[in-house]
Amino acid sequence: MFDDLPPDLARLLTLRVWHAMWLQRIDTKIAALQKREAEQEQGRKNRPQEPDWIVELGIGNGRPPIEVHAGGCYAAGKRRRPVPRDEARRLLTSGVRACTHCKPDTQLRILD
Repeated sequence: MFDDLPPDLARLLTLRVWHAMWLQRIDTKIAALQKREAEQEQGRKNRPQEPDWIVELGIGNGRPPIEVHAGGCYAAGKRRRPVPRDEARRLLTSGVRACTHCKPDTQLRILD
């Protein structure tokens, strides 16, 4: 059955040590990957819920709002803050531009 193993005791013991070392390395790697996956899952669970409406802010004094987006819009810039529905409606009716990709004015039923 195990005809391909070395015939002498010294080499068999060495082979056994090597295999034990490899098993230890594999077990360590498995434990590290399981820990990483658990941490990622915990991060996904603790992630705050995406806002329904986003206002993109401009550059400069006071950082005025320049565009309103729906919550999951990919076109929203990095300078942004979440806003409630009423504030998004107020901003759109006061002349702040609506995103052309997610069309928040259509979703909020604001007519021009």
